Parts: sequence; C-alpha cells; structure tokens
Amino acid sequence: MDTTRTLEPQRHLPTGTDPGVRTRLRTAGDFVRSPEGHAAVMGFLGAAMITFGGFGAGAVRKRDPLLEALHLSWLRFGHGYALSTIVIWAGVLMMITAWVRLGRTTIGKGGATVTLNELRAIVGIWITPLLFAAPMFSRDAYSYLAQGALLRDGFDPYQVGPIANPGVLLDNVSPVWTHTTAPYGPLFLLIGRAITMLTGDNIIAGTIAMRVVMLPGLALMMWAVPYLTKHLGGKPTVALWLAVLNPLVLIHLVGGVHNELLMVGLMCAGIALVLERHHVAGIVVVAIGVAIKATAGVALPFLVWIWMLHEKERRAARRAAAHPEQRPTEDQRHPDAARATADMPHPVLMFAKIAGLGVSVFALVFLAASAIAGVGFGWVTALQGSNKIINWLSLPTVLAHMVTWVTPLRLDPVLSVTRELCKFALVVLLVAIWWRFRHSEREAVLGIVIAFVAIVLLSPAALPWYYSWPLALAAGFALSTVTLQWLVGICTWLMLVFQPDGSIGLYNFWHVALATFAAVVAALSLRTVDPLHLRSASSRAAATGAPAPSVPA
Repeated sequence: MDTTRTLEPQRHLPTGTDPGVRTRLRTAGDFVRSPEGHAAVMGFLGAAMITFGGFGAGAVRKRDPLLEALHLSWLRFGHGYALSTIVIWAGVLMMITAWVRLGRTTIGKGGATVTLNELRAIVGIWITPLLFAAPMFSRDAYSYLAQGALLRDGFDPYQVGPIANPGVLLDNVSPVWTHTTAPYGPLFLLIGRAITMLTGDNIIAGTIAMRVVMLPGLALMMWAVPYLTKHLGGKPTVALWLAVLNPLVLIHLVGGVHNELLMVGLMCAGIALVLERHHVAGIVVVAIGVAIKATAGVALPFLVWIWMLHEKERRAARRAAAHPEQRPTEDQRHPDAARATADMPHPVLMFAKIAGLGVSVFALVFLAASAIAGVGFGWVTALQGSNKIINWLSLPTVLAHMVTWVTPLRLDPVLSVTRELCKFALVVLLVAIWWRFRHSEREAVLGIVIAFVAIVLLSPAALPWYYSWPLALAAGFALSTVTLQWLVGICTWLMLVFQPDGSIGLYNFWHVALATFAAVVAALSLRTVDPLHLRSASSRAAATGAPAPSVPA
C-alpha cells in the first residue's frame, strides 16, 4: 500500500510491537478511514451479501445436500427465495455504489487520490467473498465441469454434448447446453479435465477450483491493463478501476465463473508484451488465450501491424545512426505499416514473413494443446452453439424483432436472415477495420477494441460479460470524464439486466426500466456526489468539503 499518506500516531498498539508491524497497521488504519477505504469496505460488504444471497437465488444446484444439512434449504423457496433475491440485488447495488465512489477518487474529484497498490488491494478485498459463492448470473460453470468430465471419461467434447455422460454434473447443466458440443479451446478442456479428476463429481469443490484456476487471468489483467497505458496514453489507476474493479467484471467473471477472465488476462498480457517488442513471446501468450477461447484470436492480425511498425522503426534507427545528417522520412512522420519505404522496400514480403512466423508460433501452441487433450478442431463448428441464445443484446435479434413488428412474418425465419446478413457485414467490417488501423501502436490496439465491439454487436448472440473483451483494452486510452460516465452507465446497465439465477431480464419492462434508471444515476454520480439531491444541504457540504449554507434566524 501507499505509505506516503500522513499517518496519525497509533497510541493503542501493544508495547513492544515491531516497528514494521506498527507502520503497516498505521497505514492500514489510515486507508480504512480514507474515502477509498470506505468504498473498499462497502464493496466487500456488497460482495458478502451477493455470496450469501446466492445460496438461495443464485445459479444454484437443482439439489443441494449442503444447504439441506445446514437447514438452509428454505432460502431457495418462497419467502426465503424472495429474501435471497433482495439480498443479492442490495449487494450488487452496494458494489456499484462503492465502485462509482472509488471512481470519483480515482479521476481526482474531491481532491483525494488513490494508488495502484491500493486499487489492487481492493480487488483482493472484493473478490474474497465471491470465491465461495454459488455461480452468479450464469450456469456456465456447470457446463465447464460437465465438458471437463466428458474428456476425463474418454469422450470427445467436440463430438458429443454433456448428455452423453449422465451424472450429477449433467443434472445441473442448463437444458440449452446439454446437447451442445464444447465451443472452447483444447487448453480449457484440459483444465476442466484436471479439475474434475481432482474434485470428481463434487460440484462445490469443482466450482471453487474453477474460480481459483481463473484467478491468474485476473492477476494478468491487474498487471497488463495499467501497463498498456504506457503505450496508449491513459492513466494507470483509471484503467485498473474501469477494467478490473468494475462490478460487471468481478461479479460476472469471478462470481459467474467465466473463462473470459483467463482469456482476457492472457490477451492483454500478450498485447503488452508485443508493444514492448517481445513479439514472439506476446504471440505465444495470445495463442494460449485462443486455446482457452477463440475470441482472443481477433487480436493476432493487428499484432502483425505492430510488429511491422517496430521493424520499420528499428531499421530507420539503424539508418539514422549511420547517416545522422539525413532528415526524417515521410514514413517516420506519418507511419504506415503497409507502405513501401527505403528501410522496408518490400512490405508485402515482410508482412508474409512476420505473419508466417506468427501463424507458426500460434499453430505450434494450439497443436500442442490439441495433441495433449487428444481432440481435433471440432470447436470451430461448435462455435455455432451460441445461436441458441436469443436476446436484445444482439443487433441481429433487434433487427429481427423490428421486422416482425411491421410484417406478419414469424421471428425464427426472419432471425436466420438477419443473422446471415450481420455475419456478412461483420466479415467485411473486420477486414476494413484491420486495414484502416495500421498506422501506429495506438491505432492497432484501437482497431482491436472496435473489432471486439463489432463482434459483440453483430454476432448471433451476445451476453453482458462479452463486453469485458473490449473494455479491458479501451481502459488503457486517455478517456474524458464524459466518456467514463457513458462507460459507467453502460456497464451498470449490463450488470443489472440479467437475473441472479442466469435468466434474462431484458423481456421484463420494469426490470429494464429500473436497470436504466440505476445506470443513469451511476453515470451522473461519477461527477456529482448526489445527482438526485436526496441529501440535506449539510451532508452534501460535508461530502464535497464546502461550507454548509447558513440558515437565517
């Protein structure tokens, strides 16, 4: 933690306490009394409420012997379920409130400051209760375990769904996915196999183990996201607050046990390594991310541009050292990875060389993981399994619904057409984005961000936690307060539009209306302490540090 704070003497420490312990205790006490310390405590209490409420209203097992043994089964039914739901939503709102308050401190509102180490400590504080929660807002964890058990028991998860291996794990898989083959990379299947070999059919142990295995992804994000700001121009503390401490990320990716946590962490770390000119190592790390989930592969073509720009800079620097009298070339003033220059007269050949090397490294990593897992490339066709998801977060679905409003056509045939049209548009758009964003490191990373947003919007299906893909990279750029407010509002809305048990709340008008109201309040609260003017004048003055207005006698 930051030890530069003004520390008050602690007069009640035991005599003989080690000076180093005294310093740490004083620092911890000062932190707890600070605005960010208050936010840390509030967020921890919110996470604890989510964990407790999740035992009754989360994505719980269909039969829970542990709750029965503890005489807590009543939490899952009737008034107990209603109480559990209220506790979860109260915890979620507390975490969002704490996050926004911490955001005000992070961006410098109110004169307070917060350090990277303090934010990293708060991440640990907030996720601790969530490590022991039932899966929250999604039942994907049960699918992960069932697919790992398929590989453990000699099945090919790319050929058969969990239905082929009846048992306790299958009983808890969402009916939508029981017949669906695994859409994940071979490395993730190996992780699932290792966990199920260790925990057997114990769902509680398997869920906790799956979370623990995902935590290296969170650690990589905590390192890589602030580090990216060195190249992208952002502020490290703001980046960490926005991309990691975000309740959308912590509740969905940690609480919901999603492999995006590992995939995004590896992708960000790989991009950071490439930006630092460790090109092969970076591509290896991104390839490992693709072996978790294929989405990380979107970054690879853009990394080729960065590698080519670095090669041009290296050759130009070597030429400048040999001929210092020469002026900077046009390409140095306006770089373009695809432009022929004196330093790189044949960019097509260089592109083929670099891309070929990148593909070879990627293929080596992926083939090794596939060989160890003993599976083929069936995950490519399994990616179509997401077509079973229909919700308003996907543009093809929105367009299909709009057509049915003004025509007598049914949703299913229209949806198949809109999905195909959006797929075609996505392919064209991805190629155009890749070609457009080739002029600098920042442009290439921005291209990855835009490509991810396009994929989320135009894919047949989208889920709230998919937005963690572009968010992790976008946080590294210099963002205005207005932009941050928009992102806070969007993240809050996405956090609130699903139910704690994993069902979709988008088709309930009042649910969406309340989520939208909360999102607007959260966005306004990033700049204004009390946007709804609910506090008294004296409490508002205390919060902002301004003197309270006098009241005439």
